[in-house]
Amino acid sequence: MKKILKFLLWIIIAFFVLSIGTTIVYRFYPVPVSPLMLIRLGQQMADGRQLKLAHRWVPMDSIHPSLPQAVWASEDQNFFRHSGFDLDAIEKAWQEREEKGRVRGASTISQQTAKNVFLWPESSWTRKAFEAYFTILIETFWSKHRIMEVYLNTIEMGDGIYGAEAVSLEHFGCHARDLDANRSALIAASLPNPIKRNSAHPSKYMYKRQRQILKQMKNLGKFPKEE
Repeated sequence: MKKILKFLLWIIIAFFVLSIGTTIVYRFYPVPVSPLMLIRLGQQMADGRQLKLAHRWVPMDSIHPSLPQAVWASEDQNFFRHSGFDLDAIEKAWQEREEKGRVRGASTISQQTAKNVFLWPESSWTRKAFEAYFTILIETFWSKHRIMEVYLNTIEMGDGIYGAEAVSLEHFGCHARDLDANRSALIAASLPNPIKRNSAHPSKYMYKRQRQILKQMKNLGKFPKEE
């Protein structure tokens, strides 16, 4: 029993050292690959499809300012006001679930980034617990602008497409630095479900969301520069 407890203790210590160390490393270096990218490759192999992983890291200054602004407007308008968890959004989502039976997402950009970089996509209480832990880590060791930079470089933006540069090249034939507000709003409109919502071939609903996001972008103003 003592050996088992000692072994478990070492596992716990190793987990904390590795998770904190990796978080600090990713504060300064690009994230080369995410668990979701590997999972999607596995799914492609299982389905007998051609493997596709379009991903190219670019720094924030190589992404047009309208894209972080659009994502900020559509995904998490309280991004600069919370410390990783938007309690008001969580309360509203819970109320809607209780009153209308509607399940609405309340994850912040920080939570989504933690999930994208460190965890698997399927929802479970275990994953949510790890997500909360890694959200606290990145909010502690990264700036808000670094969180957005990692988010824009790792999030799934289409079938086998990850990050701002890849989706710009694949869907619009340009680099991320050459995007404009309209294209950025379309990309943001696709993010809740980028496999079904294709920013290269928008549906009527996506055009409607694009108009809403453009209006919200004007209300919020430009995405703040890092101090």
